[in-house]
Amino acid sequence: MTSKARNHGEDLRGASRLAIDATRAVTEVVEAMHLTLGGGPDLLGRPLERPLRVLTAPVYGSIKAVTKLVGAGLELALGQLAPLLGESTPGPEREALLAALNGVVGDHLEATGNPLSIPMALRREGHPLELEPAALRAALPGAAGRVVVLVHGSSMADVQWNRRGHDHGAALARDLGVATVYLHYNSGRHISTNGRDLAELLERMVRAWPVPIEQLDLVGHSMGGLVSRSACHHGEVAAHAWRAKLGRLVCLGTPHHGAPLERGGHWFELLLGGHRYSAPLARLGRLRSAGVTDMRFGNVLDEDWQGRDRFAPHTKDTRTHLPLPSGVACFALAATTSATPGPRLLGDGLVPVDSALGKHRVAARTLRFPVESQRIVYGTGHLELLDRPQVYEALRGWLG
Repeated sequence: MTSKARNHGEDLRGASRLAIDATRAVTEVVEAMHLTLGGGPDLLGRPLERPLRVLTAPVYGSIKAVTKLVGAGLELALGQLAPLLGESTPGPEREALLAALNGVVGDHLEATGNPLSIPMALRREGHPLELEPAALRAALPGAAGRVVVLVHGSSMADVQWNRRGHDHGAALARDLGVATVYLHYNSGRHISTNGRDLAELLERMVRAWPVPIEQLDLVGHSMGGLVSRSACHHGEVAAHAWRAKLGRLVCLGTPHHGAPLERGGHWFELLLGGHRYSAPLARLGRLRSAGVTDMRFGNVLDEDWQGRDRFAPHTKDTRTHLPLPSGVACFALAATTSATPGPRLLGDGLVPVDSALGKHRVAARTLRFPVESQRIVYGTGHLELLDRPQVYEALRGWLG
């Protein structure tokens, strides 16, 4: 198993390209605010806006032109320097930074061909697995016939399953004798897009695995649970072999019906856009990625977002209901910062308890996790789901 090194020059090219994109975006916001504030009152038909536009257009146009020229120069220079800058294997801090960046603007990074965009891969110990029989035999001597795939959450990386010295995957491999594999992906892309790619990746893995796979299990943290559910759907539609081997799906703190933080961000954007003097600032709210806006209600299907403006002023849940995958034992674990049980439990800081357990105020949208397959962990935050002993005890029991 070889390490995937990153070229320092490519990273610099990606960072400079992103900085240029940001400069142009901020320039457009400033230009819009200038025209709005200087155009005069609405009652008089904003008489100064047209002459102001004529006067300022050359200034803002030159800023954008210079920015584009500087960007092209940097791109050329860094391209020539890349062979001299060398490469290295990213450490945990660098992986975490790249993952966070992809979570926030990953769709933009992919659309612009930015080198900082994370390609999807199945990995172990931070190294990508080559999904070919000979390569997997060399990388995984003595591989087990039961495989658990762990899918990380938004703005995170596979190496972040290791938190405070504990890794659920490593512990499951030790205690249950299973093979554990970690998904690494760009969480800024649409959830359904990542779900489709994960389904195809699992199919390749099953066909190339060194021994026949008897059972495959999925464990998803936060967004990872949504990506896993989406992958189950795509795998079933495509009649993938791995789908028939899927035994268990465990969701840890997954926002099955959305997260208030994204809905709050959407409301903030709507409020800014509701007044012409603050409307230019609403553009800043559109910097968040497709993966983030998918978590407004928990989109897992293409039809939940295709043909729709994800920033449009709608606050109604219009998703197509996707039940839990058939023939699979499904488990849901929710965290609450509340110390003890009570009638009104707080969420885990990001995801409400009901959303994590699949409960919806509309009964038809509720995900039917069996009561015995649900668990609430008290006094626990969203990220603490990755290292709390109570969480691992539940995982080991459900998967064991």
